[in-house]
Amino acid sequence: MHRNARRRRDRRGDDRDRVGCLGLLIMPPAFLVGLAVAIHASRHHERPDAATDPVITWMQVARTVLGLAATGWLLYTYPLREGAGDVLEDRLVEALVSALILVGVTPLALTAFVLAARPPLRPVYRRRLGGPLTSLGALFAGALLYGLGPILMEQDQNGGGGLLLGLAASVLFLSGGLFSLASAILAVHHAFRTAEVHEVLPPLLSPVLVWAMFVVQLLDNPPVTAPLWVRITFLFGPPLSVTALAAWELRRLRVHHGRTLRGALGREPAVAV
Repeated sequence: MHRNARRRRDRRGDDRDRVGCLGLLIMPPAFLVGLAVAIHASRHHERPDAATDPVITWMQVARTVLGLAATGWLLYTYPLREGAGDVLEDRLVEALVSALILVGVTPLALTAFVLAARPPLRPVYRRRLGGPLTSLGALFAGALLYGLGPILMEQDQNGGGGLLLGLAASVLFLSGGLFSLASAILAVHHAFRTAEVHEVLPPLLSPVLVWAMFVVQLLDNPPVTAPLWVRITFLFGPPLSVTALAAWELRRLRVHHGRTLRGALGREPAVAV
């Protein structure tokens, strides 16, 4: 009896070793497929009649690059309060919190926008909701896949599964987590594809997000032991710069493309959609 139990434990250990190896081999292509799906689901797809402005795109990219460079300088110049792994984990958590904030704000904003529009425009905007809904669905699908991994792992550890179940648990846990993170970052970057409904929506939503994150960071400890003026600059810099960029973007859409919030809602004689 004792020898048979030992054999079963040894066999189970060998199966888990094989599962781990197979999971590591399958995870990279699974993640690449998931990343491609996340990019397709979360990136902005322009309409044929959309107001494309390369200057706005360039300014958004420049602001993102400057923000990343400033963050890198901050982390390099001043000592970290925690380990590098903890700081990285905090930044990843902030990305997920940003996505969760937009998950709550975006449906409310889209609903208010469609209801506030004149009746002739409401069906037009309802037909354009496929992009934001797809982006939201990708985020929820990634979270679901990531959540299934630990459930299957627990069942496998209890002896209720075989090699295939353990392999599926490993792949879901590893690739599902990375897919969820990629979906969250892309969804926040493209504001859940709300520009496909109308171009004025992303610059209206982005200040709400950054000021909500400002409150979160205000309640959290700074990642580095920097002087007070540096911490204040990095605390107020992101929301103020994003708000200024959003105001400039709305003005440029109005001046160069005739796209305004009143026009989008059908409150002006000349409606530009």
